[in-house]
Amino acid sequence: MTLGVFLAVLGAALLHAAWNALIKQGGDKLSSVLVMTLVQGSLGAVLATTMPWPAAEVWPWLIASGLLHAAYKLFLLNAYEHGDLSRVYPLARGTAPFLVLLAGALLLSDTLKTLEIVGVVVLVGGILTMAHGVFGSGESRRMLPFALGSALATAGYSLVDGLGARISGDAAMYVAWLFALDLAILFPATCLIYRRMPLPRTARGWVRGSTAALASYGAYAVAVWAMTVAPIALVTALRETSILFAVLIGWLAFGERMSRGKAAAAGLILLGVALTRL
Repeated sequence: MTLGVFLAVLGAALLHAAWNALIKQGGDKLSSVLVMTLVQGSLGAVLATTMPWPAAEVWPWLIASGLLHAAYKLFLLNAYEHGDLSRVYPLARGTAPFLVLLAGALLLSDTLKTLEIVGVVVLVGGILTMAHGVFGSGESRRMLPFALGSALATAGYSLVDGLGARISGDAAMYVAWLFALDLAILFPATCLIYRRMPLPRTARGWVRGSTAALASYGAYAVAVWAMTVAPIALVTALRETSILFAVLIGWLAFGERMSRGKAAAAGLILLGVALTRL
């Protein structure tokens, strides 16, 4: 991975943490996520009309991606019903890079250097350490199936989107269509599951969701592009440094407590990132 791609992925991780912080600020996370999906899906649909039509072999990847992205959001929302953001998010996101690394070793032709593999493992270790409280602090474990379901969906769409974008030959076109399909799948599924259309009733809710949508779109567009020019497992792992950014935002902006455990986990994450660059 070149330095330029490395820095771009770290920038995408910061954007990812930023939109999660915006969603966290909202009182109704479901309505915020729906606005985000509506805005980025509409933006994707508009941009898609200005780009070439996807080839036939790309559509199975796009449809699978739309389903996995919708599943990821639904699993994550249900996990948040039973656990704190600072526990659910690291567990859901931190498991995915390790799953991608294992699947990539079996399914992909990407090759990683020894230090890159060690760096991914250390990075995942730091992320999972950040989530240890669910096992040791008496927190509800009802969130675990949903958090792990979210992790499986994340690993799935990371592999699907990395390969699909490579097959399409146009990362920007691929991302535009996947967000449009995400909207087409998630919106009716949510209305069917919750038997209502839980959109915000205030301008603030729409502004928050729309801002999160732009950050989310930009972050994932960069990540998908990076997966076309660098190993998918490595990009996926580096994206999860968003957890470190989220912890720093929580500490500096929201006044959340920075415990020794969180600081130690943050150190492991930084070490993992550094190892991938040696």
